[in-house]
Amino acid sequence: MSLPEDKRLTLEQFYRLRENRDEILEYVDGVVYMSPSPSTKHQRISGRLHAQLFNLLDGGNCEVFHAPFDIELKSKEVEGKKIVIPDLSVICEKEGLEESKYVGVPTLIIEIISPSNQAHDLVFKLNLYMQYGVKEYWIVNPIINTIQVYTLVDGEYRQKDVAKEKGMIESAILPKFRVDLERVFS
Repeated sequence: MSLPEDKRLTLEQFYRLRENRDEILEYVDGVVYMSPSPSTKHQRISGRLHAQLFNLLDGGNCEVFHAPFDIELKSKEVEGKKIVIPDLSVICEKEGLEESKYVGVPTLIIEIISPSNQAHDLVFKLNLYMQYGVKEYWIVNPIINTIQVYTLVDGEYRQKDVAKEKGMIESAILPKFRVDLERVFS
């Protein structure tokens, strides 16, 4: 989706718009994207993954943050302003943490897709996170009970693993992060 240049919002206009709205809004180079409210199943999955990551990372160098928490993607190689709100973000380079957002590139991002935003997470965000250098991207699909894990190899995402309904899936960059699909989707 793109808008004519004169219809795009400035970052300041975006922040003013969000002050008066309850929806989850993201900003990519002047275009505002709205995410649907999470379903009960989405919230359960997010909570289970957050708890597992929190317990795994507690006291270590990395930290997990859950939505709504702004990630202002920033890289020397990419221009523009992008404010995204991933379902879960693992941040290991903590110098980018500010009072109400993180500026930089998370190490790992997990998105839980909804029926109305599948293309946004499966295509748009995958390419965006790859462009910025997010080392690992998980796509959790509660519609068909699958988890896909993509890792960054030579600047491009390669699917490391995919699992459906049962079995274990694990991170390539957080070696002790192993997820039992039956527990996540139950």
